[in-house]
Amino acid sequence: MTTPTTSTAGTSQQALDAISRVSTGLFIDGEWAEAASGKRFNVVNPATEEVIASVADGGPDDAQRAIETAGRVQQEWARTAPRERSEILRRAYDLIMARQDDLALIMTTEMGKPFAEARGEVAYAAEFFRWFSEEAVRIGGDLTSTGDGRNRILVSKEPVGPCVLITPWNFPLAMGTRKIGPAIAAGCTMVFKPANLTPLSSLALVDILVEAGLPRGVLNVVCTTKASDVVTPWMASGIARKVSFTGSTAVGVLLLQQAAQHVMRSSMELGGNAPFIVFEDADLDRAVEGAVAAKMRNMGEACTAANRLFVQRPVADEFARRLGARLSRLSVGDGAEPGTDVGPLVEEKALTKVQELVGDAVSRGATVVCGGSRPERPGYFYTPTVLSGVDPGSDLMSQEIFGPVAPVVPFDTEEDVVRLANDTPWGLVGYLFTQDVDRGFRVGDALEVGMVGLNTGIVSNPAAPFGGIKASGLGREGGRVGIEEFLETKYMAMPRS
Repeated sequence: MTTPTTSTAGTSQQALDAISRVSTGLFIDGEWAEAASGKRFNVVNPATEEVIASVADGGPDDAQRAIETAGRVQQEWARTAPRERSEILRRAYDLIMARQDDLALIMTTEMGKPFAEARGEVAYAAEFFRWFSEEAVRIGGDLTSTGDGRNRILVSKEPVGPCVLITPWNFPLAMGTRKIGPAIAAGCTMVFKPANLTPLSSLALVDILVEAGLPRGVLNVVCTTKASDVVTPWMASGIARKVSFTGSTAVGVLLLQQAAQHVMRSSMELGGNAPFIVFEDADLDRAVEGAVAAKMRNMGEACTAANRLFVQRPVADEFARRLGARLSRLSVGDGAEPGTDVGPLVEEKALTKVQELVGDAVSRGATVVCGGSRPERPGYFYTPTVLSGVDPGSDLMSQEIFGPVAPVVPFDTEEDVVRLANDTPWGLVGYLFTQDVDRGFRVGDALEVGMVGLNTGIVSNPAAPFGGIKASGLGREGGRVGIEEFLETKYMAMPRS
C-alpha cells in the first residue's frame, strides 16, 4: 500500500499524476471524443478548492449518438457467450485491484474521502465485478409441465436490452461497478452518466474495461453538467429498455415518470433516513463503534448513514457522551494526508446545508456534545458533531443530513421507537443494538426498511441484495437477485408429442 503525501498547500503531485492518466472525453462507440459543443467543465478538489481536471461536457447530440450506438450493438452483444462476458468482468476485477492505490488517490482527490477509506471502496467496487463474473455463467431457466400434462413449459432468461445507468458522487467507483457489472453479465449494452462532481473515478473505470476486452459500443459514457440534456433524450429515445438510478427521491420520481412513457424496467436506489436504535441492554461500546461505522462512513455522505439515533432513555446521556468522546478523537483533514479520519464534504452547498441543519437543531434546544463548527482552513470541512436532547421536530430529523452529524433522541418503549423509526417516507435501512435476540428479530421485522443491521453498522456487501422500500426505491442491487434486474423472462409452450 502506497501512502500519498501532501500538505495543506494544495493537491499532491502524486494525485495530479494519477489524474493525468485518466481519459477525460466522452466515450462513445469505443472511442474517446470531445463533446459536440466543444465545452468542458472543471473538477474541484473539495479539500483544497483547487481545479484538478477538466472533463468533456456532453449534450443532447452526444446523448443521441450514445443511445443509438447502444441500440445498434445490443443484439450482437446479447449473443456473446456467458463465459466471455464472465472473463471480461474477471479481468476488470484483476486490473482494478492491481491499480488500487491510483484509483483510491483519484477518488480521494475528487470527492474527499480519506485515502484508506477510498482504498476500501476500490476493493468493494472490484468485488461487484468478481461477483457478477460468477453470476454471468449461472443465468438459469426452467423446464416443467402443465398441470394437465399436455404441454411442456420452457422458461428462459434474456437480456432486457439497452440500459440507462445514472450514478451519484458519493461512491463514484462502487456505484458504477454495481450497475455495470450485472449489465455486462446479463448481456445488456449501456449508456452511463456519472455524477459531474466526481467523473474521474468513472472515467478511469472505462479505461480498465476497455483493457479488459469489453467490445466497442457496449458501454457508452457521457459526462455532463446538465443531466436533463443527456438523460431526457435517453429516456425518450424508445431504444432504452431499462433505467437504473441511484440518487435523490425527487429525481427518481421524475425518471419513473419518464420511464412510464415507454414502460421501461426501472431500478431506483433513492434517499434514506436511517434510524439507529440503541436499547438499554445493548453493549454500549459495541453500539458506539456501530454508530461510528453507520454515521461516519464517507463523512456521513451516504444514503445508508445513520440519520436519527434513538437511544433508550436510561442510557441516552451515557451513549451521547461516549459517542462524543469517540468522534472527538477523529482527525479532520485532507483525505490524502496520512492519519486523516474525516475528509471534507463534497462541495460548499453540502457544507452550508449541514451548518443550517445543526443551527436549526440548536435553536430548538439541542446541546452540542462535540463539534458543531467549521475548521479554520480551506476546503469544505465540518467537524464530527454529536447533538443530544434533539427536538424530534428539528429539520435534521426529517431530512437526509449527508454530513458528520449524529443527533441523539431519547425514547422510552419499544413501541415508541418503532413508531418514531417508521415515521418517515423513506425505508432504506435501519440499525438496532440489543443483546435480546427475540427483541432483535421482533424490532427488525417491525422496521419498514429493505435492510436491517442487527448489532452492526455496516450492511453493504456485493453478495447481499441492496435496496429499500417506500420512497427509498425499487428493485435490488447485488446478491443473487442483482442480475435479475437486467433480465427478462421468456416462456415457450410446447405440446408433448
